[in-house]
Amino acid sequence: MLNKLERLFGRYALTHLPLYLVIGQVGVYLLWMLGSIDVNRLLLYPALVQTGEVWRLFTFFFVPPAAGPLFIAFAWYLFYLMGSALESYWGAFRFNLFIAVGYALTVAAGFLTPGYPVANAFIAGSVFLAFAYLNPDFELAIFFILPVKIKWLALITWAGYAFGCVVGGWDTRLQILASTGNFLLFFGSDIFQTMRSRRRRMAVQADRFARSADGDGPRHRCHVCDKNSDTHRDLDFRYCSKCAGDQCYCPDHIFTHTHVLVTETVSPRKK
Repeated sequence: MLNKLERLFGRYALTHLPLYLVIGQVGVYLLWMLGSIDVNRLLLYPALVQTGEVWRLFTFFFVPPAAGPLFIAFAWYLFYLMGSALESYWGAFRFNLFIAVGYALTVAAGFLTPGYPVANAFIAGSVFLAFAYLNPDFELAIFFILPVKIKWLALITWAGYAFGCVVGGWDTRLQILASTGNFLLFFGSDIFQTMRSRRRRMAVQADRFARSADGDGPRHRCHVCDKNSDTHRDLDFRYCSKCAGDQCYCPDHIFTHTHVLVTETVSPRKK
């Protein structure tokens, strides 16, 4: 579906979208510092939109984070870095669609609780989670000193979202669910396939362990040379997830074997 949409509308995609969003927030921040603009007039209050202040549907995207200048600058840098990486990985159209879906879900959720303001922080959070999912080993320097892999920060973010859904009001819950909706739309299938593959691998290994405990052959046996964990106890046997049935291999063949694409029928071992 995404490929078809991209063929139809890809030429209308806006390139360098992360840069434009950051420039817009920088402009609003400078105008606010100069006293030329009231940020409250830009926030999205669905109840006020219903009275005719429709500009709030768009201007809330350019409201900068409510924090100190150093933190705001760091947040802009991270958003531009991660947004540009996603745009380079997906292409401009798919990144535009990712932001558009997050925006549409966030606005729709806001109208379910029209008396509460809607922020853009959770949409920026979805960009962070998407980048962390695709680049789990990317390192960030906390306080410019301590290197931390981004997958751990993403795990903390998910935990914070779960906590917010439990203890927060309905406005917070809906905003969290809406902002993560685009993440699940883009990555839900991959996550499901990964979980199913891991469950299948665990079932295969559990079956091997059970057969080993019953005395039905060694726990590990190389699919190529037939070395096994009983006769070669010093070897580190590994399993290949690309092979059908997650075949086992010894250290000599784990990187040199030909992948088994069809599960082979193995006759029962003679006792």
